[in-house]
Amino acid sequence: MNDQIKEFYFDRDDEIEQIGKRTMRKHSHTHFEIYFITKGNCVYFIENKVYHLMPGDIIMIPAGVMHNTQYQNTVYSRMLISCSDHFIPEIAKPRLDSLLHLYRNPNIADEISEIFKKIEIEYANTDEMSEEIFKCYTSMLFFLLLRNPNLCSPQEDRHYIDYALEYLQTNFTSDITLSDIASRYFVSPEHFSRVFKQRTGFNFSEYLNILRLQKAEQMLKQLNTAPITEIAESCGFNDSNYFSLKFKKYFGVSPKRFQIHNKEYK
Repeated sequence: MNDQIKEFYFDRDDEIEQIGKRTMRKHSHTHFEIYFITKGNCVYFIENKVYHLMPGDIIMIPAGVMHNTQYQNTVYSRMLISCSDHFIPEIAKPRLDSLLHLYRNPNIADEISEIFKKIEIEYANTDEMSEEIFKCYTSMLFFLLLRNPNLCSPQEDRHYIDYALEYLQTNFTSDITLSDIASRYFVSPEHFSRVFKQRTGFNFSEYLNILRLQKAEQMLKQLNTAPITEIAESCGFNDSNYFSLKFKKYFGVSPKRFQIHNKEYK
């Protein structure tokens, strides 16, 4: 398998029985990811939105986009493609936004499945022609999706937690408590906390910290001489020591070391 094909990855989880709920840690990938669910249900959390997948759905996640997955108490199966831009047709790239993140059109689910199966067969028996064959199959997939409208309305399956996520995305630097956010949607803090975890896979405080830490990461890159305490306060952390502990746990390095490293390489 040549180096270029190493930028193309296929995986299949078939007929897996999931006992209870399992949530993956929030992460991102270096390549474009296409996820096709064929049986069961799962929840995808991408940036500040929650998507509930059913068989025949596709999730598309560009490189570098943070996401996590929560599998429900069910039997499920899925197929996955991860590829570099090399395998995405040029004419499709400016139109990818119309496919993000959830694509749902049951009218072409069988055709989508056939393309994935052909890719799976080729992936198991690669040779010197496989790279071009993968490009043909991924082109067929993108053209099929782009020629057929996405029937999933952006407002479909909206829940008050979805609105809460949007509110947090905009106001995360403010002093927001669980009681504050629950009262906005006329539910108890206990109920909000339970439903929030069910739909996102995160505790409320964990999610709020992630938003703040991601903002802090951006500020540390842009303001490489700003005091750490100032950046912590700007991102909603009142205690700079607590901020440093959380930042190191999330990024694997202290905020000061992160700032110095980015300053050296600018």
